[in-house]
Amino acid sequence: MDKYFLAIDIGASSGRHILGSLQDGKIVLEEVYRFWNGMDNEDGMLCWNVERLFNEIITGMKKCREIGKIPESVGIDTWGVDYVLLDQEGNMLGKAVGYRDHRTDNMDQAVYEVISEEDLYARTGIQKAIYNTVYQLMALKKQQPEYMEKASAMLMIPDYFHYRLCGSMVQEYSEATTSQLLNPVTKDWDYELIEMLGYNKSMFQKIHMPGTAVGSLTEEVKALVGYDCQVVLPPTHDTASAVMSVPSNEADTCYISSGTWSLMGVERANADCSKESKRANFTNEGGYNGRITYLTNIMGLWMIQSVRGQLAPDMSYGELCGQASGETIASIVDCQDDSFLSPDDMVAAIQDYCRRTEQAVPETLAELACVVYNSLAKCYAEKLKEIEHLTGKKYDRIHIIGGGSNAVYLNELTAKYTGIPVYAGPGEATAIGNILTQMIQDGTFCDLTEARACVAKSFEIQIYK
Repeated sequence: MDKYFLAIDIGASSGRHILGSLQDGKIVLEEVYRFWNGMDNEDGMLCWNVERLFNEIITGMKKCREIGKIPESVGIDTWGVDYVLLDQEGNMLGKAVGYRDHRTDNMDQAVYEVISEEDLYARTGIQKAIYNTVYQLMALKKQQPEYMEKASAMLMIPDYFHYRLCGSMVQEYSEATTSQLLNPVTKDWDYELIEMLGYNKSMFQKIHMPGTAVGSLTEEVKALVGYDCQVVLPPTHDTASAVMSVPSNEADTCYISSGTWSLMGVERANADCSKESKRANFTNEGGYNGRITYLTNIMGLWMIQSVRGQLAPDMSYGELCGQASGETIASIVDCQDDSFLSPDDMVAAIQDYCRRTEQAVPETLAELACVVYNSLAKCYAEKLKEIEHLTGKKYDRIHIIGGGSNAVYLNELTAKYTGIPVYAGPGEATAIGNILTQMIQDGTFCDLTEARACVAKSFEIQIYK
């Protein structure tokens, strides 16, 4: 009888429930439920509706029972940095404010009054992003100090959902690293830093590694979904789960986890918290088995998603790629520029950047897509050179995983700009990594090496040269 493992992968724009099983020596995936996600404007703040999201989690878990495929375990992964505060009764304090909200504006300077930007990187190895939890908590401390004072627990978003499923308040390692409050050597909270910043030390929960079984479903959840199963922590930060699915066991493998964000980097045993690494704006996030996913964060497909949403929401990305490939506009924008983080009008932001830099201004949807895709590929090539310089190694291929691995035109451009082959796939990388963690915990695979070998033979990999 087949064993099933349920990955609940919630991204910034959508979520899905995917069952994984091992059949005839290959991993088989089955999507059982999909739902929309996005931030809501609540009283002038961009927030996640975590109650609605939890209801979607339950709805998808019910689908497993309806189709007669009860999972052995379930794990949830999401984006990083965002959190929920809970009081002593386990009830939410305030709202789950999202990373695109502007409450963190100028909060970096407030943090640097306590610790310099250089020292903060040297302690944590995490690249500066104004939405990192360290800055969000400073905004909370200054704007809503009563919540921090009352908080009995701070749980990152996926850990909050795991708590709702099984009642255990734990913090998973990979997600915790995105806070910029973790010691990369001890792999525990930097409590000295937390105290220096004046944050409520007692609200930080014990950190657990991916693969930890944290409990079975609560009686309430069992009654709702109609079965019981184990809750197993995947790497709850979606990037770390995605990296697990890279179909290669070579020691020196460069990857791009391509989705709303493009995360480009390599796996390492130890963090690089050097000044040179900081200057390059690379980050040392947590991965499976305590490893470091050493990477840089690129704006990614968020730009093309926004353009499509404004101009042609019903057009497929495949058609959009096809139209873009026929254009000749040569304009390039800096995908790392802050103007593309959360503009009210992405089309206008791209056009304005081209005007300011005296380049041809894209007018049509196809031209805009051509500019975005070429800009991303050029950025990938620049970052590859930085990775090779920082690691002292040369890479002979790039593995593109995640939804962006299906963007044929972007893959072709990436191979062109970098000058090395691109191996694209698997597409459902994050869900696969989530499932692999559960399978290893269950004993289906003995370790990640065996699991990755199975990924390589289970999913089609397209090669672009």
